[in-house]
Amino acid sequence: MKIAVTYENEQIFQHFGHCEAFKLYETEDGRVVSSQVVGTGGSGHEALAVFLKNLGVEALICGGIGGGARVALAQAGIDLYPGASGNADEAVDAFLKGSLDYDPDTMCNHHHEGGEHSCHGHGGTCGH
Repeated sequence: MKIAVTYENEQIFQHFGHCEAFKLYETEDGRVVSSQVVGTGGSGHEALAVFLKNLGVEALICGGIGGGARVALAQAGIDLYPGASGNADEAVDAFLKGSLDYDPDTMCNHHHEGGEHSCHGHGGTCGH
């Protein structure tokens, strides 16, 4: 199974749509066999779902994420585990053990220049 984590400085990056890198983990038999950091090349939001699908990702661990990106990931067949935080490697280990601390209802609420953008407002934030 290939797992992706939104990634910055060894931590789970808290805003999917602004993520500049993912750490990809190749796993077998409940353990990580390899990992690598991959830059997104400036892709954002829904385009990131296609980027991950093309890399063969089956599950995504992230912090905050908006509604459009959630739909795009679902259409790409990628399982989503939002609302996670902390060290990326530790999160993947916890995921493989079935003990990942995440919140399936986490949604992004943030402000953009020129207006407010609210992704359904379920109470989660992106750290902005």
